[in-house]
Amino acid sequence: MISAFSGFALIGVIVFMGWLVGRWVEFPVAALGRLVYLVLAPCLLFTVVAKADLGVLFSEPLLVSTAAACVCFALYPLIIRGRDKGTRIVGALAGGYTNANYIGLPIATYVLHDAALVVPIVILQVLVITPVALTMLEIVTVGRASVRSVLATPLQNPLIAAVILGALVAVTGVRLPTVVADPIATVGEAAVPVVLLVFGLSLHGQRLLAPGSDRVATIAAVVMKTAVMPAVAFGLASALRLPNHATYAVTVLAGLPTAQNVFLYAQRFSAGLVLIRDAIFLSTLACVPALLLIAYLFTRS
Repeated sequence: MISAFSGFALIGVIVFMGWLVGRWVEFPVAALGRLVYLVLAPCLLFTVVAKADLGVLFSEPLLVSTAAACVCFALYPLIIRGRDKGTRIVGALAGGYTNANYIGLPIATYVLHDAALVVPIVILQVLVITPVALTMLEIVTVGRASVRSVLATPLQNPLIAAVILGALVAVTGVRLPTVVADPIATVGEAAVPVVLLVFGLSLHGQRLLAPGSDRVATIAAVVMKTAVMPAVAFGLASALRLPNHATYAVTVLAGLPTAQNVFLYAQRFSAGLVLIRDAIFLSTLACVPALLLIAYLFTRS
């Protein structure tokens, strides 16, 4: 209990520091985010995957995470009707596409004490969910789908490149020279605190649920992401009789907020932009009490 809350407190303090900086100083948030995406997070993921047991990564917890996401993807369009198809697809992604990188890595590191837990989710979302979602968005907005553009998206992602290279090292058992491995590991260690600072910086000046926004659809997506998805993950993990620590991990990871990547997809096809912007921000705020409640319930059981 104390360990979990200490992890959340550590995350909160770093985010608050970022918010304070954003309040008093103009900072290049976009540039820092780009640095994390292109350099810091890939180094961290490479280091984590290279040392991981890949057989453990692809196991029942991944099945639970996949099923919980699919339930939310399917439920959202049934609940929210009367919107255009592009908005409903974006809303469904808001309800089930987890922020495994920017929030998942800190949570896995400081609360679950194992950064490797987010790796299967990253792979699933970028290699499977993203191509499917982009194909559907392209069909409903353009009228057709370009196979080349859909397949190229995950291949151009530095996070996936890092995971693939790390997996090759893990499978082959290659030992990288210290002069190569140590700098990569050191740069990767900066990813989590910098991510949290960038997130705190981005919180300053946000305006939520502005007039004209689809508030009902946004709130539904936030509830789906921070309440329904972790509840489904917990139910499935319990049904499969996963160990308590594994059940706790998949439930916590399911309660993570909506990923910022979805905004990029919405922007690319001009679909549900206001909905996803507000859903990302609100789900990030809502995940704090949700994850604290999950930690409290598990420590009480």
